[in-house]
Amino acid sequence: MRRLKTTDKTLSTVQPAGMGRNEGGFLAVIVAALICSVAVVTAAAAASIVQPISGSHRSAALELFAPQDGSFGSLEEAYEALRTFEVLGVEKTSYVSEETCQSVSATLGLSSSTSKELFYALKVNQIIKCKINEEVFEGIISRLQAAVNSASSLLDFHYLIGSLLLCKDQTSKEDLYLDDAEGIFRSIKALSQSDGSWRTSSSNPESSTFAAGLALEALAGVISLSSSEIDQSLIGTAKNDILKLFDSIEKYDNGALYFDEKLVDAHEHRGPLSTTSSVVRGLTAFASVTSGGLHIPGDKILGLAKFFLAVGIPGDAKDLFSQVDSLACLENNRVSIPLILSLPATVLSLTNKDILKVKVNTVLGSNAPPLTVKLARVLGSGSKDASIIEGKELNFDPESSVYFLDSLPRSIDVGNYVFDFEMILHDPEHRNVYTSGSQTEVPIFVTGAIKVDNAEIAVLDSDLGSIETQKKLDLLGKTLVSLSANHLQKLRLSFQLTTPLGHAFKPHQAILKLTHETKVEHIFVVQNSGKQFEIILVKFLLHIYSSLFSACLSKFTLQG
Repeated sequence: MRRLKTTDKTLSTVQPAGMGRNEGGFLAVIVAALICSVAVVTAAAAASIVQPISGSHRSAALELFAPQDGSFGSLEEAYEALRTFEVLGVEKTSYVSEETCQSVSATLGLSSSTSKELFYALKVNQIIKCKINEEVFEGIISRLQAAVNSASSLLDFHYLIGSLLLCKDQTSKEDLYLDDAEGIFRSIKALSQSDGSWRTSSSNPESSTFAAGLALEALAGVISLSSSEIDQSLIGTAKNDILKLFDSIEKYDNGALYFDEKLVDAHEHRGPLSTTSSVVRGLTAFASVTSGGLHIPGDKILGLAKFFLAVGIPGDAKDLFSQVDSLACLENNRVSIPLILSLPATVLSLTNKDILKVKVNTVLGSNAPPLTVKLARVLGSGSKDASIIEGKELNFDPESSVYFLDSLPRSIDVGNYVFDFEMILHDPEHRNVYTSGSQTEVPIFVTGAIKVDNAEIAVLDSDLGSIETQKKLDLLGKTLVSLSANHLQKLRLSFQLTTPLGHAFKPHQAILKLTHETKVEHIFVVQNSGKQFEIILVKFLLHIYSSLFSACLSKFTLQG
């Protein structure tokens, strides 16, 4: 027995057979082996299935964020690299350098440093913890507090408030507050628009979704730096702005959700990844400092997670940072933590008795809380209603944290299917913390050994098409089949293909290849009619006779 393998799985098996002919003193021996190759399309699965962060992201981060001569181009680049490494769990010793701390110390010590430079210097220091004197922090705090009271643009508010919040976290100054927190909150809120977007300043009529994320981060900082409670009606209007923002969210076919800018010709247009990342940072920051919840459906948060994971592994450093930082925000947020269902393999072989395996993790790859995974239903290709199986609970292996089925349902044959999975959390309290969506649809492609049955060789009358001679090909043995024909007759080869369950199988295309002993090959597409595949060869026989008249001993191999 021989097996033909595609790029994914074994799809068909074939047996050798032979035939020969003796006509007018000329002898030709044809040794036949019929092979049928079946192609199964699997590209759709890649678009529907997302995987949590993996080791491949760590390798990409080390490559994309490699410092030049031991230092980064700017403190902003340094922060993006360090934050990405921190989230991915890359050891500090592999990327921290003295040059970075020297740059942080110099920036924090200069009175001419801009609010943006101070912001990123403090961001870097929060991760690598350089030795900064308390006197330096005192001077920075004094400058920032004076500047925030006169700020007018959203970017100024974002950098100044963010820097003050970082100073509070990095010093022992617990009484660090804004002088007029509610007034600053109102100044920022005045830049919001009715659709949830925000302007960057009162003099700029254009608004953007990206700016909304910056505004929400700034508002979260104001709440954290307020010595008294902010007016709840103000916080309520900010929550409504967030809900309005979700009214304009975009959606992909695989359930991924994202934000994009409406103004295509804006001066600094941001792409979906950068824009969505800004919103997620602002959303999670605001949710972490407010009570009462934001009332955003869990499916929305899960859709955002799918968007970032569907990106795969970005080839750009800033895009990788946006992806990883956003997923870190979603990993531990107070709205709902998304759980990702993934499959190590979406192509399963009946021949190899592959086991259906499922994993459930957080977006960063941590194990999910205790839960049950059910195979809610299985739909075959072309079927919209009739489910092959319903409500099958998967087993759980605690050592590998894998859910699995010992075997596929007996009614599943070679073909395309849609498996619907459902996750049920064991602890009712976890249902307020995590979100898994309603059901997860996964395209599954089942392959197996395709059997070639009822193979026959026949010689036909060229005019009437009637059968002159017909013989079966014994594909299970190695016997020779002899046929006699003249140059006016036709040769017909026919066979059937059956699946492991005995059903007729129709590949996208069946190819027959005839190889002459001189290595000349002839390739034909075999047509099918119902369950039968057949091909009638005329010109090929003429080629045989031309070889015979050259007094050559001819041998042919049939392959497909």
